[in-house]
Amino acid sequence: MRENLHRFFRAARGAGVHVSPAESIDAMRAVGQVGVSDRGILRDTLLLTLAKTQNEKRALADCFDLFFSQPEPPKDTSERNRTQDSDETASYEVPALAPAAGSSQSTDGLGPLAQLLLSQNRNAIAAATANAASAASLSDIRYSTQRGIFSSRILEAMGIQRLRDDLDELTATNPALAERLTALLEGLRESVRETVSQGLVLYGREEAENLRNEILRNAPLARIEPRQVEQMRFLIRQIARRLRERYSKPRKRQRRGHLDVRRTLRRNAAWGGVPFLTAWKRKHRDRPKIVALCDVSGSVARVSDFFLLLIHSLHEVVDDVRSFAFSGNLIEVSDILESKSPEEAMKDIMSKVGFGSSDYGSSFADFEKEWMSTLTPQTTVIVLGDARSNNLDPRADILRRISERSKRLVWLNPESRMTWGFGDSEMTRYATFCSVIRQCATAQQLERAVSDIVATYQ
Repeated sequence: MRENLHRFFRAARGAGVHVSPAESIDAMRAVGQVGVSDRGILRDTLLLTLAKTQNEKRALADCFDLFFSQPEPPKDTSERNRTQDSDETASYEVPALAPAAGSSQSTDGLGPLAQLLLSQNRNAIAAATANAASAASLSDIRYSTQRGIFSSRILEAMGIQRLRDDLDELTATNPALAERLTALLEGLRESVRETVSQGLVLYGREEAENLRNEILRNAPLARIEPRQVEQMRFLIRQIARRLRERYSKPRKRQRRGHLDVRRTLRRNAAWGGVPFLTAWKRKHRDRPKIVALCDVSGSVARVSDFFLLLIHSLHEVVDDVRSFAFSGNLIEVSDILESKSPEEAMKDIMSKVGFGSSDYGSSFADFEKEWMSTLTPQTTVIVLGDARSNNLDPRADILRRISERSKRLVWLNPESRMTWGFGDSEMTRYATFCSVIRQCATAQQLERAVSDIVATYQ
């Protein structure tokens, strides 16, 4: 059962449940106390020891039901696999068989798998399949393209080659029995395929999810399909969590400072150098502030959606974040994003300023009139937009004043660099006053850009 629990923990991680080594040890100790005879008690024990949220509890419950729907391999599986020769098949205990109807030939000379199938003992066949799946390392399956490989491995571990020899012999001596065995073999193949499919769901889910996420990370945000929006939101939250984990710990260490050995020794000279009093080196750090101005006109609304979600997910790293959205005019949306769910927040923002014709000049004028005083030498201003102002006055003079009052002015443009400055794009004019200009069309580019911005405060 120990090995089976290890495989279950692996499947649980693939289902999205975080299971640390310490938590797996606690779970195994709890299972050791309650035992495994009662499946309901075992299920409740694992849910109590491993699930931290309601979502994890539901995912773990589904994973448990799927994982334990098949019998576990016999306890002596590993020992038997080590001792048997590679050319021999595992032996299965099957009941004695009577000769097939209309046949004078006994089945005593048939191999273990043939006798097992002819016995039609479902429990024995299921146990043998589980045993062979363990021997074939089904828990290593990762992709759907591997289903055929693992099905073949399981059948080989069960003794398919000996069964083929038996069928060749029976075809010549007992066609009726051969036909019956062939039908039973087809049923076994179907059962093995189901076992492999179940293994793929349990063990390949994490790898498949990682592959989908990697593809999605490099997909243009502006062309994300409606069915992928929620998956992209989840991916953006993962990116935010990684950035928090990467930058929160260094900032905590910096607050504590580093030991100043010389000053510490001088302070404790009266005690013979025993460090009763310590002195610390502390380097002054600016309190990070971010002001984000996001174009939510129709052409870039989807990109701004994910950008605002990422920025406000970093509140543990950045002390002060203020967000603004604009199309033809500009409004502050910080309270909306912090108080509502992403879906509700974006719906509210779009109803107020979204999907209009972008007017950068008018929006910059709104910011200068109402919020220019909020900028300090510690503020990083981030503008997310395509810089297309529909041939209206771009008011680059206001952007210059914003740049002069802030620490840095970063422009993230979701369009390809090849299009900057063409048509009604004012990117080349705005670029004069920007500290950093980055193309930001995918989630991966968005993560790198925000990571670089936050890293400047470390």
